Amino acid sequence: MAVLLAGCSSKGEIDLAGGVGITSVRSACPNVGIPASTGDITLFDPPASRDAAAIDVTAVMTNVRSTCNDVGADIQTDVTFEIRASRINAGAARDVTLPYFIAIVRGGTAVTAKRIGRVTLHFDAAQLRASTTGQVTSSIARSAATLPEDVRKKLTEKRKAGDTDAAVDPLSLPEIRQAVKSASFEALVGFQLTDEQLKYNATR
Repeated sequence: MAVLLAGCSSKGEIDLAGGVGITSVRSACPNVGIPASTGDITLFDPPASRDAAAIDVTAVMTNVRSTCNDVGADIQTDVTFEIRASRINAGAARDVTLPYFIAIVRGGTAVTAKRIGRVTLHFDAAQLRASTTGQVTSSIARSAATLPEDVRKKLTEKRKAGDTDAAVDPLSLPEIRQAVKSASFEALVGFQLTDEQLKYNATR
């Protein structure tokens, strides 16, 4: 049985007060991550080539972390990340600017907002590696991330052995499952890739 809030029990505890179930705490804060195939980027010279010998710069996005402030009408999430890059040929000092995005995804599939930014990496002379950090902020309306009262009541109501619905998981009901899905958000960051770059990442 999935119970979001139940008495004073803590996350993951078995709750025997007035019924049986395992409690869990649902946060209005979005899950943060990197979508598949967008966590690294490869630049070629010449740009149109996809030969290994033409690789110029490679970079990966890592150490994605978030801090969420869920007090107030809007839920604000600050996302930080690190970009580590390497170039094939050490030479003169060089700056490389890479585009990245943050997208707010609702219900696992619907992109409700997207913003593109840029970070610049500086390679010192004769150095093959460079790194930098980035930060971006997302905002979600609390009302959109809050479950309707009737859904919360259905999820948190006590059930006792012998009740007709005691063995029924509320999340097995399509309307409850859809309501939870609709109120669930993700803040996803990654490199803003061209179609060719995305194809390269997916098929290499």
